[in-house]
Amino acid sequence: MFKIKTIFTALSLSASLFLNTAVLAETTIYDIKGNLPDLKFDLKKIDNDHFTEKNLQGKVVLVFFGYASCPDICPTTMAELSELRNSLSKEQMETMQIVFISVDPHRDTPKVLQAYVDAFNNGAIGLTGTEKEIADIAKRYRVAYQIGKPKSADDANNYEVMHAQGIYIFDRDGKARLLSSNGEDTDKIKQKLETLFN
Repeated sequence: MFKIKTIFTALSLSASLFLNTAVLAETTIYDIKGNLPDLKFDLKKIDNDHFTEKNLQGKVVLVFFGYASCPDICPTTMAELSELRNSLSKEQMETMQIVFISVDPHRDTPKVLQAYVDAFNNGAIGLTGTEKEIADIAKRYRVAYQIGKPKSADDANNYEVMHAQGIYIFDRDGKARLLSSNGEDTDKIKQKLETLFN
């Protein structure tokens, strides 16, 4: 009973860690094996090419939900994931794939999103979709986010987005294995990843 309660506390983490809270707590990594569905999606990457979980077969996949104009949590996490990737061996680098899924599909076109992730030089793939597609995948992995109303009637693109922070880690078979509260302690995440590369 305690284990189940702990797992669901971990999963509800996404609902409580919002971007404007500036929460920089110690990195906690939860074992979520068997508590979230397998990796599955059908979204778009640059040039509007469809991209699914099948394109990631055999990879250890780190998924982060955010948006390109995020002022703090997203760039910080992406920089930390770059540090993590650079600490791996060449073989491990080739086996790991970072995926950044936008929760702001109105502003984040595939081109905008890929340009954003490319700035971090970590080989990440930026993915987006329709509002419904994003809502569906967020629901699948219990990711909380909220898009605010435009601040001005004259500028429909001027609005705030709140979203949970957390890095979802899937093994080479697409099974959900780990949930990291953030990317701050890259050594701790790397240690956990070691078991998934084998």
